[in-house]
Amino acid sequence: MSDKTILHHINDLVDEENRLREAGTKEPSQAEKLRHVEEQLDQAWDLLRQRRAKREFGEDPATAALRDAKTVEGYEN
Repeated sequence: MSDKTILHHINDLVDEENRLREAGTKEPSQAEKLRHVEEQLDQAWDLLRQRRAKREFGEDPATAALRDAKTVEGYEN
């Protein structure tokens, strides 16, 4: 997966997040969907950061791996 592909996926997720927020999360299923999209966004950004860091330090960005949502959600900004 390339950085460009990851960025495209991030853009799609942001669009979906915005759509869900505009529609409101009055029903539990909508709130759950929004939470899932937010987790996927965090994972995608984390993967992109990993790839960029590996490239910066002369490592193969293809060795970056998608981390589970619990790991990524535990990071502080």
